[in-house]
Amino acid sequence: MRPISRAVLRPYVCPTCRHGISAGRRRFGSKSDSPDLYDVVCVGGGPAGLGLLAALRASPITSKLKVALIESQDLRKAKAWDLEPNQFSNRVSSLTPSTVSFLRSIGAYDHLDVNRVQDYQDMQVWDGQTGSRISFDWSMETSPFEDMRTVATMTENANLVRALLRRIADLGDENLSLFSNATVASIENGSDLKPEGPDLSAWPVLTVKPTGPAAETETPKRIAARLLVGADGINSPVRSFADIPTQGWDYGRHGVVATLALDEPATPPFPASKRTAYQRFLPALGGPIALLPLPDNHATLVWSTTPENAAYLKSLPTPAFLAMVNAAFRLDMTDLTYMMGMQSSSSDSTSHQDELTWRAQHTPLPSQIPPAATAVQAGTVASFPLRFRHAAQYISPRIALVGDAAHVIHPLAGQGLNLGLADVASLSKTIQYAVSHGMDIGDLLTLERYSSERYLPNAKIGGACDLLHKMYNVPGEGPVALARSLGLGVVDRLPFVKSFLMKNAEGY
Repeated sequence: MRPISRAVLRPYVCPTCRHGISAGRRRFGSKSDSPDLYDVVCVGGGPAGLGLLAALRASPITSKLKVALIESQDLRKAKAWDLEPNQFSNRVSSLTPSTVSFLRSIGAYDHLDVNRVQDYQDMQVWDGQTGSRISFDWSMETSPFEDMRTVATMTENANLVRALLRRIADLGDENLSLFSNATVASIENGSDLKPEGPDLSAWPVLTVKPTGPAAETETPKRIAARLLVGADGINSPVRSFADIPTQGWDYGRHGVVATLALDEPATPPFPASKRTAYQRFLPALGGPIALLPLPDNHATLVWSTTPENAAYLKSLPTPAFLAMVNAAFRLDMTDLTYMMGMQSSSSDSTSHQDELTWRAQHTPLPSQIPPAATAVQAGTVASFPLRFRHAAQYISPRIALVGDAAHVIHPLAGQGLNLGLADVASLSKTIQYAVSHGMDIGDLLTLERYSSERYLPNAKIGGACDLLHKMYNVPGEGPVALARSLGLGVVDRLPFVKSFLMKNAEGY
């Protein structure tokens, strides 16, 4: 934890007495030396940071707080983001029902472009090594007289960010400062500059520096935060300033993403509005492949594999890439391993498809395979490294961490963004409780409420994803493969156990 020696005295010395103690000291400071004071300063303008800002502004209890957000990207571009109706970003997230409920409660969900949002009511998961499978759907627990419950809702991150920005704009700009195209040049402990003002010795003071064309004309600004929130990602400067360590490791895996167009399903879904997500574990190739539905028969691909395989997939021409995706849901491990090593060139783009066609004729196809991928949206094939990180603590005096600044998990369960927004929901309620009870929103005793609510749930979900990743990366037919096959089969045959897991996945 960062050193804040003066802060130790603050809870035990009243302001009047502290003024008396400080009166004999001479101060050489001007008003220009004093930073602008804010109740809450959030660093990071992604879904977590914007979600916190929207939640605070939407609540009557906290709407009058003076708040600021600092983001290195251009928020005006994010607010004006737009794509053609049949084009989709490759940065897509799966929102649980509890996350959707939170977004509705702060008025942000109404600003989403619903034509770019897709619910799904079923998820088929199976082991490519052993063939064991499990189905997650609510059809068995849904009355014929009610709509099917949703497993999750797919939306592009850019659609969500735009909706949050529009909601914040609707709530007005009183006591609000948005530092767009700006970076945090430094963070330091404040000082007790004025005896008649607040003691800033424990307040983080940030130097905000504009970037881009404005960097040469605008001078950096200094702002002090009663509460500084780090929503600034895995390499969080706020966490570094608070001297909070993290534990974790790199998986040595990359996630390959792409936006795909799918063929019509062989069997029309019933009811017609029902949509299905697919995930198959591929131990021999380094991780699972998932196909998650988007509107108009599109889907987003997330394939966790080794860096070598990821580089190979990205180097393939489009027909070969599509063949590999379709093969990953249909062929056995031996065939897939062979195809992953095939030579490919732009002049011979059909060899992978020919190989898939021939091998599929001699392979029993699972009943739950997705429709074939028929096209790749240009410019959407990309990859990113997979990591596990968990901060030793989420809070420090006048500091709180949310989202990736506090925890980064394996994406196989699609919980990363949901955990971050659950952090935001908890922290916003903690701030509301403190304001309504006359408490200091940056005090450690106040922030303990947030930390106790979120640390253990995040650790459990992160640990479970880590365990699943390790279990499903053991190739072959050994004891581990038999154990996971048995476990998957047992859970699929016990409705009450499966229902329990699904309700936990919903986030309630």
